[in-house]
Amino acid sequence: MIMPEFGFGALEQEFWDMAFLMIRTGAALFAAPLFGASSVPVQVRIVMAGALAVMIANWMPVESPPMVVSFAMVLTVMQEIIIGLAMGFVLQVAFAAPMIGAEIVSGTMGMAIATAIDPNSGTQSSALGQFYGVVLTLIFVALGGHLLWLRLVIESYALLPPAGGIAAAEVGWQIASFAAQVFATALAIALPVTLILLVVQMMTGVLSRSAPSLNLFALGLPSGVLAGLAALIAAMPVLQEQLITLSSMMIEEVGAVAQTAAGGTANG
Repeated sequence: MIMPEFGFGALEQEFWDMAFLMIRTGAALFAAPLFGASSVPVQVRIVMAGALAVMIANWMPVESPPMVVSFAMVLTVMQEIIIGLAMGFVLQVAFAAPMIGAEIVSGTMGMAIATAIDPNSGTQSSALGQFYGVVLTLIFVALGGHLLWLRLVIESYALLPPAGGIAAAEVGWQIASFAAQVFATALAIALPVTLILLVVQMMTGVLSRSAPSLNLFALGLPSGVLAGLAALIAAMPVLQEQLITLSSMMIEEVGAVAQTAAGGTANG
């Protein structure tokens, strides 16, 4: 029996092209802290990945591989996922810097017990970490960092064409080196406040030794909290400069990760 031909071959190829372009963009949106937050519905991320795929299909000369089930196709899909996750994970690492700094400050000033649910990860974090995270998000969005990141994700198809090969080991080392810079930034964020709290705690210790009748816990906790709040207000300009620098660093690092991954294509 001869089955009728309805002419769906071209439509199936168009659907496969869109689905393939959504792999890298969807992985990047899933790993990024702003777009991949638990508060963002999955349907919204799928729609955004589809919209980016339409833009890439019309603006970038990307050739999708043929719709063939094979081991090479599985490797190509895995490569697209790795590229997208790497470009989103860079932002995830950078957004952890204020959280680390806030944990150090909260533990020093005695506010580690004040915790809240982080909407990005769904885990508990300190209230000060929530504040730092919101400030970084506002600065990052105000500087247009999310638009620059989306542009880098789109332009990565020109730098890293599908099935072109990537330097996975070099990308991992690049992200690890950036994590070290992020940790140093977290220490720089926490350093001004912790220095002031150290001075306050030393003064509290001297008072408790000179007047043993004073209750150290009744005197140390309120003075630490008040001094920490005053130090946070005084160090706000420094925090702003650190977060602006961190926002520019993460965008530059995303471009550097794409360049490093492209080294595998050039060497291949």
